Amino acid sequence: MIKLNNLLTAIDPIEIIGETDKNILSLQSDSRKVERDGMFVAVRGVTTDGHKYIPVVASAHVGAIVCEEFPATLVQGITYIRVANSAVALGLLASAWYGFPSTKLKLVGVTGTNGKTTTATLLYEMARLEGYKAGLLSTVCNYVHDRAIPTTHTTPDPISLNSLLAEMVQEGCDYAFMEVSSHAADQHRIAGLKFAGGIFSNLTRDHLDYHLTVENYMKAKKSFFDMLPADAFALVNADDKAGAYMLQNTKARKYTYSLRTDADFRGRILETRLDGTLMMLNGREVEVQFTGKFNAYNLTAVYGAALLTGFNQEEVLVNMSRLVPVAGRFQTFRSKSGVTAIVDYAHTPDALVNVLDTIREIVGAAGEITTVVGCGGDRDHGKRPMMAHEAAKRSDHLVLTSDNPRTEEPVAIIEAMKEGLSATELRATLCITDRREAIRAAIHAARPGSVVLVAGKGHETYQEVNGVRHHFDDREEVSAALAELD
Repeated sequence: MIKLNNLLTAIDPIEIIGETDKNILSLQSDSRKVERDGMFVAVRGVTTDGHKYIPVVASAHVGAIVCEEFPATLVQGITYIRVANSAVALGLLASAWYGFPSTKLKLVGVTGTNGKTTTATLLYEMARLEGYKAGLLSTVCNYVHDRAIPTTHTTPDPISLNSLLAEMVQEGCDYAFMEVSSHAADQHRIAGLKFAGGIFSNLTRDHLDYHLTVENYMKAKKSFFDMLPADAFALVNADDKAGAYMLQNTKARKYTYSLRTDADFRGRILETRLDGTLMMLNGREVEVQFTGKFNAYNLTAVYGAALLTGFNQEEVLVNMSRLVPVAGRFQTFRSKSGVTAIVDYAHTPDALVNVLDTIREIVGAAGEITTVVGCGGDRDHGKRPMMAHEAAKRSDHLVLTSDNPRTEEPVAIIEAMKEGLSATELRATLCITDRREAIRAAIHAARPGSVVLVAGKGHETYQEVNGVRHHFDDREEVSAALAELD
């Protein structure tokens, strides 16, 4: 319970109608969850506008309604608060409701197309190895210290987000690390949060079904850095052309990391294998349990952010060797007969290129690579032929299959992918709609010493078909298929 007067100090109302000296018992933006004497914030969402539910929540005897436009009919006893942007107001109110938890720990956000999950998760693990309590908000799973909480979105809604941060504070966490998606930044889900630092990994084509243009997508990422305070750090990838753009208007202290050019934090690959890499980090050698240039970038970002966060350099270097790959990110499986399978979350053309180039670098020109890949339904149609083209270009054999078809026909998605293939590439391509059978066929056809990449779903434990999620885990399917070889 919080006094409405106190809550209103967190926002800048344009107009207030009704009493403000009253108790508010709950905060909601979901009209289905409102309670008597609670506050409802009407947010204009992607699929629905909360304003149209104001009459419904008014009949539930809420105490206050925050909106951008007052309804035609005002109900006696309800306080109406008009604001310029109700999504921003929700973030500010949620932060105030939970006692401004982001100010009571060091919160570091990670944004970019690829590498968010790995970078945020490894920073969380690094903090724990350093002896601190920490929290994690990620695509794979949320953690309050060592307690796992299932996740539904890369970045939760403001109320859930601040609730989780408040739990971290109550648990005694010193740090929290979170992925900041472009959707979250654009929808102001991070409004009201105080970040101690922000990290930018890279920017390639993704989520154009939502942002429509790469420019809009890039601006959404940049808005995160624009909101960082002067006492925060902004660490960006100097090898990505969007890195400098992210820093243009930030008030934060500016830092860079790189594998190719001079930077504050410089990484270099010395040796690479399927199960690890020998790296140089600012002139110091370190053996890590990760493979690929993309992971070298992630690890260099982790190294830089760990130091900027205040961790001891010598301890960080030791703990870099102790970090392990995130579930479903270049996760390697081997059969006794010598076939290697790799499960990776790569679901964008650039991510697929990174993974396949890494595999090719290790196995050499004579090594045989088979890629099993699909594209999600109800998402960016433009990347489908691009995904198939990049996979075919870098593989000896290609199997096109279903990912999460959602409400689309799986065959139609595969046909769209095939448009990116030449006649020659089509001859080396199998189309198997059933993902389980596609994985099994690729592994059974593989020869000893060859590699099968199963891309797109990574850590996911479901397949969504016609709006229904069925249990499906690429890692389980790969393990079962490899076992049949032995």
